[in-house]
Amino acid sequence: MKPENVIFPCGNLKLEGLFFRPEGAGDVPAVVVCHPHPLYGGTMHNNVTLAIAEALVKASMSSLLFNFRGVGRSQGSFGGGEKEQEDVAAALDWLHTRQGVDGKRLGAAGYSFGASVAFPAACKDDRVKGLALVSPYFERNPQALMKGCSKPKLFIAGTDDYMVPAETVEGYYRDAAEPKRFESVRGADHFWGGQEKEMAELVAGFFKDNL
Repeated sequence: MKPENVIFPCGNLKLEGLFFRPEGAGDVPAVVVCHPHPLYGGTMHNNVTLAIAEALVKASMSSLLFNFRGVGRSQGSFGGGEKEQEDVAAALDWLHTRQGVDGKRLGAAGYSFGASVAFPAACKDDRVKGLALVSPYFERNPQALMKGCSKPKLFIAGTDDYMVPAETVEGYYRDAAEPKRFESVRGADHFWGGQEKEMAELVAGFFKDNL
């Protein structure tokens, strides 16, 4: 599975990404995948985001991983989570018009900080038909946002996650509007080492059902 290196615009900035596409497929659903916190080493090459991309390809879906502004070769600087929502919108713009992508079947996924950025950006974008949040980290209580988003949502937590406990993620799930689904993976911590495959298959299965 060799991804294509891509560059796409976000306002006056240029962002770098990796585009994954199944071999020999026609127009397929596609998912934007958002990486963890840039100030703590998060990039599109994270083990969780790459595992999700691999699982999506196996399920005959494409994905776009990308570096938020100020990460890797992406221009700009850290935007506190607010400006990064513009990055998600730009990634969706690029994916929507990509040859081989069914622009009417787009999804968004985020891991940790990436989930807190993907959620508001995706909920207000009519092109997004489903949203997966893996170990979602929110600096502020997202209750109002959860209640206001009626798109299909998947919440995934690790039972041994001490940074974002499963109880916290389940609380987000309880606050969220329907349709929604909650999954916990026994023994997984916040970094998902060794349990990426199980998590990623849950994500791919969710998008298979909803895109």
